[in-house]
Amino acid sequence: MKIALIGYGKMGKAIEEILVQRGHEVVLKISRTPLAEELNDVEVAIEFSRPEFAYDNLKVLLENKVATICGTTGWLDKQEEINHLAISNNTAFLYASNFSLGVNLFFELNSILARMMNKYRNEYQINLEEIHHTQKLDAPSGTAITIAEGIIDNSTYNSWSIDEKAKDIIPVEAKRIEDVPGTHIVQYNSDVDTIEISHTAHSRKGFALGAVIAAEWIWNKQGVFTMKDVLELN
Repeated sequence: MKIALIGYGKMGKAIEEILVQRGHEVVLKISRTPLAEELNDVEVAIEFSRPEFAYDNLKVLLENKVATICGTTGWLDKQEEINHLAISNNTAFLYASNFSLGVNLFFELNSILARMMNKYRNEYQINLEEIHHTQKLDAPSGTAITIAEGIIDNSTYNSWSIDEKAKDIIPVEAKRIEDVPGTHIVQYNSDVDTIEISHTAHSRKGFALGAVIAAEWIWNKQGVFTMKDVLELN
């Protein structure tokens, strides 16, 4: 495929390395909003930029009918509009808060555990913690929000909060520590024990590989998709 990398930071460079290894051609790599004329030869765009730039980037890509993979978090108040753009322009869009295969399996495990633990709400107190590198701009992480939403969809919790504590709210802790690619921990604590599931990333390679696999999957498709579609977890 002919790929555009929109956002050419550490993640963009990691993605480029895997793309080249798998025989794809990177025809555009920029850290700004692309111009329409720069997209003529692009078959799929992979967007890993910054929250304040993501919407403008995605709007240009989808209006020019470029199938797009997006891993930027912190812009989701406009996701409905972006989804509509993809559909109205007969192209494809896939957003994921995290492209790692392991994290997406963790999302499924989290949902199953939430359903099981909901029967024991009075016995166990839930806590969600995420740890990332100090360059991570949004807090909590998009991955942590996806985890919290998975719990809400499978329990009687109705929201999450980074600072408010109440019976029906999932408390989220966001920590920033140098050189941590990403750690997410869900705990259910009681007076007598703790049940815990966690995912720890060792490098950016898992995220980068997942993004490339998603780009390969979405090529020549139309519609709005998630990593569940790519990994056949539906």
